[in-house]
Amino acid sequence: MTFAPIETESLILRMLKAEDFDVHAAFFATERSKGVGGPVNRADAWRKFATDFGHWALRGYGMVTIVEKSSGKQVGVVGFWNPEGWLEVELGWTVYDGFEGRNYAYEAAMAMRKYAYETLGWTTLTSVIATDNTRSIALAKRLGAQFEQDWTSPSGHSAVIYRHPTPDQIGGDGGMEAYA
Repeated sequence: MTFAPIETESLILRMLKAEDFDVHAAFFATERSKGVGGPVNRADAWRKFATDFGHWALRGYGMVTIVEKSSGKQVGVVGFWNPEGWLEVELGWTVYDGFEGRNYAYEAAMAMRKYAYETLGWTTLTSVIATDNTRSIALAKRLGAQFEQDWTSPSGHSAVIYRHPTPDQIGGDGGMEAYA
């Protein structure tokens, strides 16, 4: 259950810390969290936060915190999600209020996809996105992912699945030449 921090041009991707919870809970208290099971109260946000830690223990991978290099502020989370009932590993992302439109979700997702392909040796990834989350769908497309299917999650939520290009389709660097 280790993850060495990854640095990109603007970001540091690092393991979650207990100190990250207040920002996480604030996000889950808003309508912005609708696509990832919110909004919820602080106690339920804690359960979601603890689930992210547990995912690492159970699967050996999971979500990491996105930190803005210039300010040290938490920008959001990015990483891998594969709970019971999921079809396969998902590359997912969440950007907190005030950090949209800065290219952070793209930069973080590209870095994690590179990590998946180069470090973990994976050959495929999907992104499972709530059907009404147009911003995440646009980002998946920008990442080169293609619509694969409509899907209903085990909890009954409608989603779309986007398939990311394989390492062979994007070259050996996971498409990260700009962040090498």
